[in-house]
Amino acid sequence: MLLAQISRSHDLKQLIDEGFEIEVKGGHLIVHHIPYVNNSQEIKYGKLITTLALNNEVTMRPDTHVMGFMGDHPCNKDGSIITAIQHSSPNQQISEGVIINHMFSNKPPNGYDNYHHKVKRYADIITAPAKSIDRTVTAQTYKVLECSEDESVFLYTDSNSSRANINRLNEKFKGQRIGIIGLGGTGSYVLDLVAKTPVDEILLFDGDEFLQHNAFRSPGAASVDTLNKRLKKVDYYAAIYSKIRRGIIPVPEKVLEANIDLLKGLSFVFICIDSNRARGMIISKLKEFGITFIDVGLGVNIAEENLVGSIRVTVGTSNKHDHIPYRIGAAETDDNEYATNIQIADLNALNALLAVIKWKKLCGFYQDLKEEHNSTFVINTGQLIHEDYTT
Repeated sequence: MLLAQISRSHDLKQLIDEGFEIEVKGGHLIVHHIPYVNNSQEIKYGKLITTLALNNEVTMRPDTHVMGFMGDHPCNKDGSIITAIQHSSPNQQISEGVIINHMFSNKPPNGYDNYHHKVKRYADIITAPAKSIDRTVTAQTYKVLECSEDESVFLYTDSNSSRANINRLNEKFKGQRIGIIGLGGTGSYVLDLVAKTPVDEILLFDGDEFLQHNAFRSPGAASVDTLNKRLKKVDYYAAIYSKIRRGIIPVPEKVLEANIDLLKGLSFVFICIDSNRARGMIISKLKEFGITFIDVGLGVNIAEENLVGSIRVTVGTSNKHDHIPYRIGAAETDDNEYATNIQIADLNALNALLAVIKWKKLCGFYQDLKEEHNSTFVINTGQLIHEDYTT
């Protein structure tokens, strides 16, 4: 399937959104799983096939009203041929495994507006007798459309973006190599969100194992069997997110001064760790490498019968990093709130959400009018405070 032709053509996207199984092959549009009745009054399934008129990979108005079909000639409920569309039976092979057994002709007064109009018209005519026999049959199966490595970083079509018409905006993420340092509570949610964007690669840095307590502050649900395997966090998450996309690269190591060069060449880094000393070293090197980053922090304490605290998202860019020393400590201190290690899944998720939204602003996906470089959410007041604006 040529995804570029489908994603840029409204009529083809509409067919996919409505659940038709379509394929673009050898200059033809092929629509699979079309139910019809044969001359023995049995329900069978065939394929609609039409030439595809394109200009710069975008569909034009259909250049012919005729439609090919692979299968027996569709019949009425009583087994008689549907003469309203009968035209010819060339039995012409157009590619390996695809043969046009019959050609149909049904021309509206003004022709067909687009390929959705054309496919829907022929599908309605052909499937009507089958539906009169069994009303559960349908040509709209919503089958998952798989993608090759050449077509997409995803293993199957991102139909969510096509339905929302934001494919063009998603182009802003392509080519990026993202690093996530720390796959604890917040880092795992960052991965969950970034994995659903078409960045080229996501490198996961963490030397720890995925243990029982991690299961209660991370996305999804880990089984007892999985926990007993004591997998490295990066391997556990790589296995999960490799089910939706390519380019997940596990690095089962803590980022130290000895291996800091692993970060060179990255487009962007999320720092999701709880050691001030380690983050101070990493931030210093990222500034040296000219890599933009976001550091997240979550500080929660028990106050009588409640939890209080705050969530922080701090951005560092080549243009602005003078605020970093005031927002992020470089050494361990007795009042390092994060060291209390009280982490709750909803706060981890919110911390990740705020961080990823800010990253998307930096990419130009979301509009950013204020260009804040530090945001703090205070739990007990509900305040979201933005500071350190670009001057």
